[in-house]
Amino acid sequence: MDAHVTRSRVGGTTRAPPSKSYTHRAILAAGYADGALVRSPLDSADTRATMRAVEAYGGSVERREADGSLALDVDGFDGLPEVPDDVLDCANSGTTMRLTTATAALADGLTVLTGDASLRSRPQGPLLDAVESLGGRAESTRGNGQAPLVVGGPVVGGHVEIPGDVSSQFVTALLMAGAVTEAGIEIRLETELKSAPYVDITVEVLDAFGVEATGTDAGFEVAGGQSYGPAGGEYAVPGDFSSMSYLLAAGALAADDDAPVVVEGAHPSAQGDSAIVDVLERMGGAIDWDRDAGEITVERSSLSGVEVGVADTPDLLPTIAGLGAAADGTTRITDCEHVRYKETDRVSAMAEELTKMGASVEEERDELLVHGGETDLVGARVDGRADHRIVMALTVAGLVAEGETVVEGAEHVDVSFPDFFQTMASLGASVTTE
Repeated sequence: MDAHVTRSRVGGTTRAPPSKSYTHRAILAAGYADGALVRSPLDSADTRATMRAVEAYGGSVERREADGSLALDVDGFDGLPEVPDDVLDCANSGTTMRLTTATAALADGLTVLTGDASLRSRPQGPLLDAVESLGGRAESTRGNGQAPLVVGGPVVGGHVEIPGDVSSQFVTALLMAGAVTEAGIEIRLETELKSAPYVDITVEVLDAFGVEATGTDAGFEVAGGQSYGPAGGEYAVPGDFSSMSYLLAAGALAADDDAPVVVEGAHPSAQGDSAIVDVLERMGGAIDWDRDAGEITVERSSLSGVEVGVADTPDLLPTIAGLGAAADGTTRITDCEHVRYKETDRVSAMAEELTKMGASVEEERDELLVHGGETDLVGARVDGRADHRIVMALTVAGLVAEGETVVEGAEHVDVSFPDFFQTMASLGASVTTE
């Protein structure tokens, strides 16, 4: 499916979708529990993969309405996952694969996990090594540290050493599974942890489900023998700042003079991607965050390039690159090598696709430089790379490009923001899909 975008103004009030990161963790935490009601979850392709995983391990997930919004009634497997009856297909969801690989290590038998072509190219080796060091079985069928994976247990806990610069999801997976092992898991990081706020999200969700995990000087640890269960049997998912970043960027670039963009559901949390507010402020954006009300208001602004490190906020790179292309001066995005190991190589993807739109871009292994002062964005046919974040960032850039921008692969927004194009249209964007 293609999205057709032309230069337009946006304005009005909208609401951020629920957080994908919190939804994944809440569904799996409810699976580790006897059960729980997950309120206001994100219902997307990725989170549905985690729902299927919980069911494959012996739980069940039923959708129902609660107070006028979606809720998931999860009947969990109470810390004792079964061996799935069939291969566990994680589709395009790296979070699902990594988090539930550790779940497989608790089962008394072998689980096979796979996914689509993109997911089968993503690194899993450090997590496989960790499972094996805990006494489980963990193999890549192709011997390259990538899916398909064969994983089995049951592991009882122990000490593991893993790199922190590949994926924070390895830490999350071990913490979530470690709480229901006999001995718990102590994690020592061999390198600096990238995307650290995502582990903060994990610790926050664990705490909400009655599980204690702590950071140490060397890494993290979680005691064994714990039980999952949220207070009152319910957990509510907060709004998603990763998805919100596209709405805020649209406001900063294209808000109507008489109608700023107001985004509701922006309550403070452990989400590192709330840094988009600071980035926009540093670029000169007229943005105000009422934290008590959970509302962010942003007006169209003259932006200037800045230097931004994304070691902890890799999902913001496409948004920041798009902003940089429309700003004065140069935007330098640093600490971004790990962003190459997402659904696609997002560093190269943004460099190549923004270049098609007339942007002046330089790509280094760990940096992306966008020379907005040398750029006049023009409409072009661009490839969303089957990556939801690339599709949305390029769509926002199309709001300020001369002529029509056609973004290929528009259907992939279903991964994290299924209503993205409807939301943009409701704000006045000239965007259609076909």
